[in-house]
Amino acid sequence: IFSINIILLLLSCCFISTTTSFVSSSRQLSRSTTKMYGAVNDAIVSWVLDAGYGEITSSNSAGSSGWASFQRIEVSQPPRPGLSFFVKTSTRTAKEMFEGEALGLRAMLECSTYNSNSEEDDSSAVLKIPEVFHWGDKPSGGSFLVMEYLNLGGRSGGKNGEYAFGRAMAKMHSTNPVDVPGAGNPEGKYGFNLENTIGGTPQPNPWTEGGTTEDWIQFYSDERIGHQLQLAGDTSLLKLWTNDVAPRLHLLFEGITIRPSLLHGDLWSGNIGSASDQGTSLPTIYDPAVYWGHHEAEWGMSWCASFGGSFWDGYRSVLPEDKGFQDRKPLYDAYHQLNHYNLFGGGYLSSAKSELQQVKRNLDKKK
Repeated sequence: IFSINIILLLLSCCFISTTTSFVSSSRQLSRSTTKMYGAVNDAIVSWVLDAGYGEITSSNSAGSSGWASFQRIEVSQPPRPGLSFFVKTSTRTAKEMFEGEALGLRAMLECSTYNSNSEEDDSSAVLKIPEVFHWGDKPSGGSFLVMEYLNLGGRSGGKNGEYAFGRAMAKMHSTNPVDVPGAGNPEGKYGFNLENTIGGTPQPNPWTEGGTTEDWIQFYSDERIGHQLQLAGDTSLLKLWTNDVAPRLHLLFEGITIRPSLLHGDLWSGNIGSASDQGTSLPTIYDPAVYWGHHEAEWGMSWCASFGGSFWDGYRSVLPEDKGFQDRKPLYDAYHQLNHYNLFGGGYLSSAKSELQQVKRNLDKKK
């Protein structure tokens, strides 16, 4: 979820995110309950009661974006001691606005906590992903999403913090979807359970036939670059892609074999922080645009994420760099440049064109 005001203040590239953590039900409310929590929609009050969490003891605004408003809510009988809820509300339906985010967060939680190498003591290299409790439509219109509230801090500084963050990302990316049924991809394909959004832009995620490198190339060509180019409506850029890049895209993947990795999908500095978990500060990522893809596609927003040497050292200690990574990098950057253009206009179109022209030059070298 993004805030255009903050984007303008940053004078840069990026989307905005606010905090993190985040649902529906119905029940007759007494007049006194409704009056007591006037700032809280009746549907949220009903959900708290029906879920067995007692009463709302406090509710405070936690900001807003162009797409949703946020609240922090505390209840008398939380599911865990000290837990409070982060609630997002929107005028759009839950299917449109929150289902993709909720399923994405649940998949990230599953993959981030799955440990295929339990003998390794690497407890600091784990992502803290907020638990999703519920999402749904409000009878009065609009929708809401309820998550665990995280006390967010800045990115963990120093070598150890960034190194652990890098390892945590690599561990999520390296999790085999077939091994984690709860992540929602038991057949190990590219795509996601439903269409979600990246900012306000629809992001199509149809499942591929299989999980091969060829499947990924087709998916990325059609559902990522091709989709954004159709939205942009620039004929010269579409011609560059259709005639000079797409037919030869397979050349960028020669000599490597890829498989589906769970991606945050919109990883920039505004969606990265740290959060306390049982007294330990852990890296956290939030406000995702999740799908299963090539792990290198995660870095398409790295031009706005400040990943330093310690981060990459940690990441590469788990997932070494594949041959041709630098040649593929502008391909993955182009998707996000195009999306920024489709959201905000301006110079992002020329930036996307520069990236795709670089991809063409990289392909020309392979003749």
